[in-house]
Amino acid sequence: MSTAEPTRTTALTFRSAAEADVPALVALVESAYRGEASRGGWTTEADYLDGQRTDERGVREVIATPDSILLVVERAGDLVACCHLEHRGDHAYFGMFAVRPALQGGGLGKEIMAEAERRAREEWGAKEMHMTVVNVREELIAYYERRGYRRTGELSPFPYGDERFGVPRRADLAFELLVKQL
Repeated sequence: MSTAEPTRTTALTFRSAAEADVPALVALVESAYRGEASRGGWTTEADYLDGQRTDERGVREVIATPDSILLVVERAGDLVACCHLEHRGDHAYFGMFAVRPALQGGGLGKEIMAEAERRAREEWGAKEMHMTVVNVREELIAYYERRGYRRTGELSPFPYGDERFGVPRRADLAFELLVKQL
């Protein structure tokens, strides 16, 4: 990632991630969610989780997954965001969503989600978009609700003890399923 910030008026471009993108994607995701750098944006999980959010192996697995795409989002050639889409029958799964912290809060996320939803609907015929969010992330869940997602109340356990997903700082973490009709 370059240190210069592209202007907010420059158009976004979307493309599939390639092997050469892996280190930059890991750095982007980590910067958006973990550690002190993540506090520059509002999506930080630093108050709930220590450790890593992802690693190169995990990103490579996402890229290699059939019926899946890891979208690289660039502005003026600079990596500004990414998201993962996976076709799962009648719905698509949305995950690994990260926006460079300095660019959060300016509408970029809304634009990226709209493109991801359009692709899932038009390319896969998905009727719904599913995502899971750490249940204590009320501000983030509220953001998704403003984008049309609804809380289902369906929880899945946080993988305590599997440091690939981070080191929990709380004992009450779970993932909540959010769903949006496309």
